[in-house]
Amino acid sequence: MSKPKVAFYWCASCGGCEETVVDLAEDILGVVELVDIVLWPVAMDFKYADIEAMPDKSITATLLNGAIRSTEQEEMARLLRRKSQFLIAYGACAHTGGIPGLANQFPREQILSFNYQDAPTVVNEAKLRPQLETTEEGRTVHLPRLHNVVRTLDQVVDVDYYVPGCPPTPKLTRAAITALLEGNLPPKGSVIAPDHALCEECSRKDTKPDKWDFSSFSRTHQKLMDETCFLAQGVVCMGPATRAGCEAVCTSGGMPCTGCFGATSRVRDQGAKMLSALCSNIAAKDEDEIEATLGSIPDPVGTFYRYGLAGSILRRKLNLPPDEQG
Repeated sequence: MSKPKVAFYWCASCGGCEETVVDLAEDILGVVELVDIVLWPVAMDFKYADIEAMPDKSITATLLNGAIRSTEQEEMARLLRRKSQFLIAYGACAHTGGIPGLANQFPREQILSFNYQDAPTVVNEAKLRPQLETTEEGRTVHLPRLHNVVRTLDQVVDVDYYVPGCPPTPKLTRAAITALLEGNLPPKGSVIAPDHALCEECSRKDTKPDKWDFSSFSRTHQKLMDETCFLAQGVVCMGPATRAGCEAVCTSGGMPCTGCFGATSRVRDQGAKMLSALCSNIAAKDEDEIEATLGSIPDPVGTFYRYGLAGSILRRKLNLPPDEQG
């Protein structure tokens, strides 16, 4: 009997999700014994043509991490969707857009200009940029084109399951692979993680007040922190608006939650949910004082939508040039 075929692929992301698979440690040996890995470019040599030649749905499951930023990534997402019985959005970037999704605040031209011409560390007097196509000695080479906006995986293709996190924990990765191998799958569209807020798993939860009266907000490096609830100390923690499953490693390590697991099923927009919770607990009633309190949050988009801008109601900055609204 042939073993189930599994593929791993990496789109717009940092590579941390690939490290999580490796972090299965000795468990990865058990996985390798049970499955046939047909695509894992970060670890093994595979060719596009080999995947393209496979029959449709012949791959049991693909774990695809990373958002969709380029034409190449979209092409691979569509190919792997066609070849796979199950396509899993693996990690925050595929799930909700992740850090790459923050690029949706800027026009594509501004991003290209800064990275290739205007950044302080760049010396490019000729203002050269990579070309989408070049021909030399009769051979034409093509490069991917950046899309106008960063998209989540399910904004491009149909997704069967989601494994959240930046990166997902080995425990959740193991649970997802085990569910696939045993055929013990939840309903399509499920997020394979607990469906309650992180606060319920946080070691600081007993010091979380029932009501806050915020007069200002601080970043962790601006004050001496103690072991109580971050919000009680006036530090923004996304725990109340974020799905559990990360084992509270950040809050246990002295850092507030930044929201990488996305929202629970009861929340439509993670950033708006958190912002609403904070605004309803501001001590000031005067408009100027309220403005000053909110002004102490240095980067609202980066704070409330650090991992979820591409998948949020906002999705992108609305005053982009007309040719970049797509």
